[in-house]
Amino acid sequence: MEKMGLNEIRERFLRFFEGKGHLRLPSFPLVPQGDNSLLLINAGMAPLKPYFTGKEVPPSKRVTTCQRCIRTPDIERVGKTARHGTYFEMLGNFSFGDYFKREATAWAWEFVTKEMKMPVERLWVSIFEEDDEAAEIWTKEVGVAPDRIVRLGREDNFWEIGLGPCGPCSEIYFDRGEDKGCGRADCAVGCDCDRFVEFWNLVFTQFDKDEQGNYNRLANPNIDTGMGMERLAAIMQGVNSLFEVDTVRNIMLCVCRIAGVNYGDNEQSDISLRIITDHIRGSAFMISDGIIPSNEGRGYVLRRLLRRAARHGKLLGIKRTFLHEVIGAVVAENKTAYPELAEKEDYIKKIVKNEEESFDNTIDSGLSILHDYISETISSGGKILSGDKAFKLYDTYGFPIDLTIEILQENKLEVDMKGFEALMNEQRERARAARSDSGEAGWDGGVFGLLGSGATEFIGYENSECDSTVVAIIRDNELSESLNKGDEGFAELDKTVFYGESGGQVGDEGVIEFEGGRAIVTDTKKLAGGKIVHAVRVESGGLKVGTSVHAKIDVRKRKGVCANHSATHLLQKALINTLGGHVAQSGSYVSGDYLRFDFTHFSPVTEDELLKTEDEVNSAILDSLNVNISYKSIDEAKKDGAIALFGEKYGSTVRVVKMGDYSTELCGGCHVGNTSQIGLFKIIKESGVAAGIRRIEAVTGESVLKLLRERERVLKEASVLLKTSPSDVTARIETFLEEYKCAGKEIEALKSRLAGSSVDDFIKGAKMAGETSVISGRMDGLNLGGLRNLGDRIRDKVQNAVVVLASVKDGKIGFIAMATKAAVAAGADSGRIVREVAKITGGGGGGKPDSAQAGGTDLSKVDDAVAEVYNIVKEQMRTN
Repeated sequence: MEKMGLNEIRERFLRFFEGKGHLRLPSFPLVPQGDNSLLLINAGMAPLKPYFTGKEVPPSKRVTTCQRCIRTPDIERVGKTARHGTYFEMLGNFSFGDYFKREATAWAWEFVTKEMKMPVERLWVSIFEEDDEAAEIWTKEVGVAPDRIVRLGREDNFWEIGLGPCGPCSEIYFDRGEDKGCGRADCAVGCDCDRFVEFWNLVFTQFDKDEQGNYNRLANPNIDTGMGMERLAAIMQGVNSLFEVDTVRNIMLCVCRIAGVNYGDNEQSDISLRIITDHIRGSAFMISDGIIPSNEGRGYVLRRLLRRAARHGKLLGIKRTFLHEVIGAVVAENKTAYPELAEKEDYIKKIVKNEEESFDNTIDSGLSILHDYISETISSGGKILSGDKAFKLYDTYGFPIDLTIEILQENKLEVDMKGFEALMNEQRERARAARSDSGEAGWDGGVFGLLGSGATEFIGYENSECDSTVVAIIRDNELSESLNKGDEGFAELDKTVFYGESGGQVGDEGVIEFEGGRAIVTDTKKLAGGKIVHAVRVESGGLKVGTSVHAKIDVRKRKGVCANHSATHLLQKALINTLGGHVAQSGSYVSGDYLRFDFTHFSPVTEDELLKTEDEVNSAILDSLNVNISYKSIDEAKKDGAIALFGEKYGSTVRVVKMGDYSTELCGGCHVGNTSQIGLFKIIKESGVAAGIRRIEAVTGESVLKLLRERERVLKEASVLLKTSPSDVTARIETFLEEYKCAGKEIEALKSRLAGSSVDDFIKGAKMAGETSVISGRMDGLNLGGLRNLGDRIRDKVQNAVVVLASVKDGKIGFIAMATKAAVAAGADSGRIVREVAKITGGGGGGKPDSAQAGGTDLSKVDDAVAEVYNIVKEQMRTN
């Protein structure tokens, strides 16, 4: 058996099946397209489901892929065993109603015995116990010895998920030898030990399970095979685990060099090395596929991986951020098959470094608090950390719950997951309530299922009005024959000039006129499959199915939309030129009034960068570039440098929008004929919408004029109030601010003198804790600096004292704690004292034994906190 590298294995497999008439497709992104049932692609067949279900026509009846996948159910076991990983690649060959068992089994056997040259005597085949057809094919046609065929039950060798397509499986196993087994006399295929490794699963989708539980034979059965590439590489390279496979091992060696450790020297460090290696592989591909760390969905999966890896870096003794340095090794080992990794390497590194730095800023505080929680739980004899404490770690310190669970398990503790989930659900409901008024409720996808399939003919690129016929009407969520005066509903036409909302561009508005009446079109949507639906309000007459109509868009609004849509193309190109090639569109909104463009970038865009971007867009507008529309194959368009929207599914022919030699993008939206028609472009806002995602809002044309007039009005009003000319407003405001600043200093000085006169009153109220005076009080209106000055004055007058003062200023609570040298020597610790005091008001803080500060949130508890100072100090002095 020839020793073979992972990259060579991948190419050999794909080339082999190309030789069998299969179309090689590139790996689909990890983000599922049009499949809400999956968070991340977790199997080779997952992105091909529309072809298996018949919803889409496959580009070929025979397909082969190497699909990158992420699975996280066993994330807590990754690293603790050498078997488990979150990221892997799956090789597969697929038949959509073409070939079946004979070809699938023969080609699988040919590949493993001829192409991979695996010894036949070390191969085993399992089949479903009732699949006599497979047994006969394997033995009589493929030539596998009958004693090498193992029949297994439904749990092992029958694939089904609820109702629908399903079928028996056949798996190929490799015998690694008795020395890798469990030693039991009955050790055989199906045993849980490491001897028999299942590496290729052939699923024969030949049945359709109905609601009565019947398995009906499919007229056109399918083939779906999946083979773990790392598992195959481990067999071919004669190593014991995926972490010893060449490409994975090289990534681990990079981590070893940074940590200064060797794999195999220590079991605990080995666990950390495996976790970091696995998690950084998956993270690199997730970021490359457009996923950004966040607290929801797939972004949270990425955050879990990166933060778990960062924590294990600390366990290895790495004191700095380092994960971004390992990205180079991930790229080097994978760039041949995935060149996009190399293209986005700098961007991936920046996202990883930003996330690691963000976690680094909170992990020490979070770990300290978690260890306090652990100590409290253990000392009280408990075994479970409360859900609210776990939620605080997650919500305040960015600790993924998995990380909290892992650290608790290391201390033989558990977390109250029900309590944690309850708080998480409350947070989700608050977020959902904040988003609820989105105006989308009327566009219920279920309603439009009544309209059937088929695309609407759209002729609105070249025309603003057309004659048409009403083919369907929906009223009150039901199909209807008509809409009468005053009614609102939805109308489908056989052809239309109305652009249905899609690709970030809003739907057209306008009118539908018919004999004896008229309906206002308030919105238009494009549904899956290309059907266009008009939201209408009948103004007069009655609109009926079969009625001949004349449809007209609001041309003025369309022109504004065209200008803004073309401006987003110019904006994206200008951002790439200004910020770098990592910039990619992650969302947009284009209306007649303004445009919004979301893009990948790791930091706020500076004022200079915004000005440079704005100037470049306006230069492209003033250059009067012709906008040319053409239709090309997807490959031809990409060769011409066209920018494609990440995650968008394109057909074999795409629409290319080219603006001079400046910008080329794939786009189905409406555009100006020449960039000069945009008029002017003005950025009005730049902001962050998520980690690694920035947003620019801008206006064009007449909206720029409206903006300038509004700003001019505000400037004139301000100049009148300031009693100066518009050109001198800035200088006048600077004078006012300087006067305000001086007045503030005078007020603070007066407050300080007033507080100083209260020093003796505070000292008179002191209580004794042993030989130490405990002085506490409240003086509102002082900031922390003022409180410290007051505390210094009190401390200077008393040789052995603890001073704790509180103040409420501008609705914020501040605490300071101070201890003299004698008090510290007697056991006083200002940091611990102020932390306990602030906790009463729902706050926290800390500091040194002789000086500390804190804040609080509950204004109603300030007096209670001050009253408790003496007891807190007395207890601390007693225990010390």
